[in-house]
Order: sequence, then structure tokens, then C-alpha cells
Amino acid sequence: QVQLVESGGGLVQPGGSLRLSCAASGSIRGNNAMGWYRQAPAKQREWVASITSGGMTHYADSVKGRFTISIDNAKNTVYLQMNSLKPEDTAAYYCNAHNLMDGMNSWGTGTLVTVSS
Repeated sequence: QVQLVESGGGLVQPGGSLRLSCAASGSIRGNNAMGWYRQAPAKQREWVASITSGGMTHYADSVKGRFTISIDNAKNTVYLQMNSLKPEDTAAYYCNAHNLMDGMNSWGTGTLVTVSS
């Protein structure tokens, strides 16, 4: 399994931006589809965005046009650029690596994003 460590969370005002990073312990090139999920208090974890090994991106409707997922294979790092943040974006954000060979999922421990004035 890949070890994942998220960073970049924090407190931001509505309309602000944050960039989350997810550093992987090993190579994620070609073997994994990478994604970001989030979990707000008292809510279930939900999918936010994903990027395939071929670079195709997909987004939840709630973040489309505001969030951008990207990957730096040289650094084994996945990013989530979040713009025009809203209070409803407040959640713990988790990085996920889905191994395309064996179907296993790896998760980071999360980074907290709070959008508040």
C-alpha cells in the first residue's frame, strides 16, 4: 500500500483559496487513480475529485469550476487547488490512492479545512 500524507489545510474566509497537497511514499505513476474526499462533521465521507493515471480529471458537481486536482509524478504528490471557498466546503479532506492492479485503497489521515469569516 501507498502511504499518504496530506497538508495545506487551515482557516480561510469565504471566497478565499487553499491548496492541499498529498505526498505519497512510493511511486503512484501508472499504478493508481488518485482522489480527494471530504467529510464534514456528522456527515458521511464524500468524493470530491479524482485524477486517473492518464491525467483525466473528474469532479463532484458541488466543486466543479472551483476546485482543480493535479498530479506531479516526479514528486509523487497530488494537489487540490480550491478557489472561491464556501462555508459548506468546511470538512476534513482525505487523499485516496486506488490501486488499479489489486483494487486496494490507501488513505491519508486527513487535513482540516475551515471556511469561516
